Amino acid sequence: MVDSVKTSSPASALVQSEFQTIQLPISVAVVEATAFKQQCQKLFAEQPDLSELVLDFSETRFIDSSGIGALVICHRLSAAQGSKLRLINVPPQVMMVLALTELDKVFDITLAAPEASGPEDQVLPETHPSVNSRAKRALDILGGLVGVILTVLVYIPVAIIIKFDDGGPVFFAQTRCSWLGKRFQIWKFRSMVTDAEARKSEVVNEVEGPLFKNENDPRITKIGAFLRKTSLDEFPQFWNVLKGDMSLVGTRPPTPDEIDQYEVGAWQRLNVKPGMTGEWQVNGRSSITKFEDVIKLDLRYQENWSFFYDIKLIIKTFTVLLSKDSGAH
Repeated sequence: MVDSVKTSSPASALVQSEFQTIQLPISVAVVEATAFKQQCQKLFAEQPDLSELVLDFSETRFIDSSGIGALVICHRLSAAQGSKLRLINVPPQVMMVLALTELDKVFDITLAAPEASGPEDQVLPETHPSVNSRAKRALDILGGLVGVILTVLVYIPVAIIIKFDDGGPVFFAQTRCSWLGKRFQIWKFRSMVTDAEARKSEVVNEVEGPLFKNENDPRITKIGAFLRKTSLDEFPQFWNVLKGDMSLVGTRPPTPDEIDQYEVGAWQRLNVKPGMTGEWQVNGRSSITKFEDVIKLDLRYQENWSFFYDIKLIIKTFTVLLSKDSGAH
């Protein structure tokens, strides 16, 4: 018989030779998620022959984007070591988050017993007040409708010049991550060559960290430079706002490849919906070269958020767009 030891950390483990169980705490936010990730790293480092890791969610009632990030990192660690990862006693509120982010298709999951959950378990977690704000959603719907109308009006001239430029498609679609990491298709007027994704390795990344940006990216077309300078390339995103994938104001929507490189703390930026504009966009997005500075701006938005703060950032966006130094690279 193997003795078991329970630690005093937020996520405690029962130590066995080839089998481990980690008990997740009642809330898995950034502090608990960081401790959980560190414990997973320690287990896999100390037990290279670990065949199975079980995560017990029987006590968990809240999980935010940091918790999701820690789960993704733990899954990556287990896959690298060839260890099986199972989630057991998963309550409805956690299962809803896993389903929203399509992680229910990734993990081996055993649900909690029906009698263990109550009516309060049937709602998604409120990771930030802006997520469930009716005033913010009303502003998004109004702005999205106006924006879609403007997009329809500019479509014909933009489509003509894009087609005249290189004959390629007018729109560019890319998978991005929304609230809690939910995947969605973002839409833009195409500003790069048609094989831009395949040629990404040819371009030097001028930003430290997961972000990718080059001030003089050779993949940008002549008309694309104009579209970016005027931000016309982003007009189709008003459709994403209207659908609810994005907000008028929020954080920058990352790509799946980008969040694969995140540490737990960086996942906090996904506690709110991504926005067409935000702190990063109005505070020198083309001059920011450190990912940690982007995180600081995203967290500052979450700390300062209010309906009127969104209005303030929207007004500031127009000011930036009308200045001679506006535009993105």
